[in-house]
Amino acid sequence: MEMKQRVETNITKEEEVEFSKYVLKGLLPYLRQLDEEQIIEKEREAKRQGLSFSKFEVKEGDYFKDERVYCDNCKTSIFDYHRSCTKCPFDICLLCCRELRDGKLLGGADPIEFDFIFRGPNYLHGGNEERIVRGNKPCDAAEPEIREWSRSRWHANGDGSIPCPKADNECDHGFLELRRILPLNCISELVCKAEELAEKFKLHVVHLAEETLDDRCSCWKSVRSADGIYSNLRKAAFRKDSSDNFLYCPRAVGLHQEDLRHFQWHWSKGEPVIVSNVLECTSGLSWEPLVMWRAFRQIANSKFDVLLDVKTINCLDWCEGDINIHQFFTGYTKGRKDWLNWPEMLKLKDWPPFDLFQELLPRHHAEFISSLPFKEYTDPFKGALNLYVKLPDYCVKPDMGPRTYVAYGFAQELGRGDSVTKLHCDVSDAVNVLTHIAKVELKPEEATAIKRLTRKHLEQDKRELHGDEKVTLKQKDSSMVGEDSLDGALWDIFRREDAPKLQEYLKKHFREFRHVHCNPLKQVIHPIHDQTIYLTTEHKMKLKEEYGIEPWTFVQKLGDAVLIPAGLPHQVRNLKSCFKVALDFVSPEHVGECIRLTEEFRKLPINHKASEDKFEVKKIIIHAMRDVVEKLENARSR
Repeated sequence: MEMKQRVETNITKEEEVEFSKYVLKGLLPYLRQLDEEQIIEKEREAKRQGLSFSKFEVKEGDYFKDERVYCDNCKTSIFDYHRSCTKCPFDICLLCCRELRDGKLLGGADPIEFDFIFRGPNYLHGGNEERIVRGNKPCDAAEPEIREWSRSRWHANGDGSIPCPKADNECDHGFLELRRILPLNCISELVCKAEELAEKFKLHVVHLAEETLDDRCSCWKSVRSADGIYSNLRKAAFRKDSSDNFLYCPRAVGLHQEDLRHFQWHWSKGEPVIVSNVLECTSGLSWEPLVMWRAFRQIANSKFDVLLDVKTINCLDWCEGDINIHQFFTGYTKGRKDWLNWPEMLKLKDWPPFDLFQELLPRHHAEFISSLPFKEYTDPFKGALNLYVKLPDYCVKPDMGPRTYVAYGFAQELGRGDSVTKLHCDVSDAVNVLTHIAKVELKPEEATAIKRLTRKHLEQDKRELHGDEKVTLKQKDSSMVGEDSLDGALWDIFRREDAPKLQEYLKKHFREFRHVHCNPLKQVIHPIHDQTIYLTTEHKMKLKEEYGIEPWTFVQKLGDAVLIPAGLPHQVRNLKSCFKVALDFVSPEHVGECIRLTEEFRKLPINHKASEDKFEVKKIIIHAMRDVVEKLENARSR
């Protein structure tokens, strides 16, 4: 009988030391980088004041221990050194300081405003415009934001000092003084301790993601099955002359501690991993939506007002709506159709409320945590390689989930109104578990409507998106994926190195995509971070023809856990009604990518939904290094 994967994450002292060494090895290069940035700023300020580096002491900022401090220009989290106005509450990060002195302020670009035009309900299905009015905003629309100062007139002085940009207003010509949040010389001393420990334990410090790994892992040494596929591998791409067309896909049952290194081999290369049958490692609690609703209502009745109406997003026009929760879940199993008999694809928004999942559904929360594979990484409470766990209790912690994704779905790709999560990439690693599916049978009148309306959609696309171009648009292929009874969602995940070419393609073709109220996109700020594009089968073929790149494409089955490294562009289409639960975590292998993305997000317009640094990866690095240094010093003294 196969042993179930262990649920507990209790580890021995020896394992704790090995994990701490692994984290130190991965994070030390980034800690050195943070220290170097602070030393440069301190040297500059000491020189400006005519003091030696050793005698100059950075003043402590006036903040509470559990306070989050953000740059008032670019919204990036401030973890230690920064500059604060001497006259008003204005803070700026070191990156913005550097850009001001270089005469090119990139962070915190000016706000943008979009018009969301509603052209009447018939337009959604290929009909003519009935009227043009300002329509409802989508759920994640950028809100207008007014600055209290002019970025164009804000410059550093000749000696490198920086005036407060609000100097002409209430702060009466204040300037930005160098200050700190952490204890004096905290990061420099932490670097010294970490380097001493690295030498003591003979650690060869490189970025974990850049380690030289064997060309092939043990997957390739296993016996092939009858159809020529290696065990524990799933073919997900057909790239020529590529060794990464297969994804590591072990079964959860029978997964042992020694498989961790195997996982790390693939994870360090920035590959997603699929672990199948994770629900077999749990107690078997029902994930039927109405069962969950009853459990939610029972607990909520005693503590909260139970809302019978919930917010949904309609995947046809990407606008929010209200629906009775019981009606939504009835549609989840039996389907819904709109006024023209087109299948209505709804996604549930924020249910249960993202910060109350554990409190409102405690048994399901525990069931989800017990299902997680590779708990050293994914466990949000005791994961030894989950850097999020290292944050002290007094910190305001980022929201890492779990959160639910509940949506209707349909096997055939309709091209418009599909139940999708549009192309995007996350700043942290994530694990996504498919806990429940329901297939909705199509009624004859809906099948007829799909054929008729799809033709109208194509004619409208040809008329509006292609103009006078001679193009031949084919009727959508009626063949379906997801016909297996356990199939739930179709994933496309792009390699990190393909992201630049992917962006080129999207910038070239963005006008061929529709978003709010089915209007063609008029502009993109960032083709991935905007989360306004879903690449259909046709577009994926064009992408491969024009740029030679393709994603890993695979079907997530019931009980599959998909682990996605930070920074990989990906999109998902639901093939059936799906109930998924996802959780973010922070692995040492992808911290560099978290930093890169944070610095990319800060250059977006300040009211862009992705611009604010809610993740605070640099703060996580510092606290994680404090934790492992303490553990290794204790181990050395023993």
